[in-house]
Amino acid sequence: MLLDTHAHYDDEAFDADRDELLDSLKEHGIGKVINAGASVESSYTGLRLAERYPWMYAALGAHPNHVEELSDRVLSEFEALAKHPKVVAIGEIGLEYHYEEPARDIQKIWFRRQLDLAAETGLPVIIHSREAAQDTFDEMQRAAARGIGGVIHCFSSGAELARRYTDLGFYIGIGGVVTFKNGKKMKEVAAAVPLTSILLETDSPYLAPEPNRGKRNDSRNLTRIAEEIARLRGISAEEVQRVTEENALRCFPKLANEEVG
Repeated sequence: MLLDTHAHYDDEAFDADRDELLDSLKEHGIGKVINAGASVESSYTGLRLAERYPWMYAALGAHPNHVEELSDRVLSEFEALAKHPKVVAIGEIGLEYHYEEPARDIQKIWFRRQLDLAAETGLPVIIHSREAAQDTFDEMQRAAARGIGGVIHCFSSGAELARRYTDLGFYIGIGGVVTFKNGKKMKEVAAAVPLTSILLETDSPYLAPEPNRGKRNDSRNLTRIAEEIARLRGISAEEVQRVTEENALRCFPKLANEEVG
């Protein structure tokens, strides 16, 4: 089955047909979905969705653009919820330097606090990094030394850095960008890193693959992503599907909790 390790079904883009769409995913071969937290509110909303759908799971965390919503109280609540059988990761967390706010120092403080949370709870992390490659890698080197694992979501750097991450034991999240005509860097990554280090993701509703680029994305597009990785590696899409499923279950052990809800 196909596992979507990163989606945002709490997003308002799905307000009109969320239930209908989610009810249809199984018949399209989508076995499990992780709804990633982007803000405090979306973390809680994602968990409610996970409680409603047996095959959906949640990650708790604040995207770097939303870290000013965090507090000691929120992190304590996240720590308590980490014991929930449907909470599989801390994320998405990381660094976002494309925008000037919040300040980089503030982002780093809360990134480290959320990495501490992952260490304390034993959960893997889902990492966001944009225009912050070196600072993110430095933090993740320290995280790996503490036994923290996880995935670099929507990876956007080159193959050399991807291999450095996989050498540390992290997974590389590959989504629709690998199908883009101008996605040369991502195509090189998809061909270069070990298949056993790749996770499939959509980042729905964002980054729909070709030929749907620019439209609302959803987990049904995982097939196109798997097919493009297979083409780049000269293997079958079935092999990509099988190995990435195994990878996801290794990265997020609580995904193996069948039909918990």
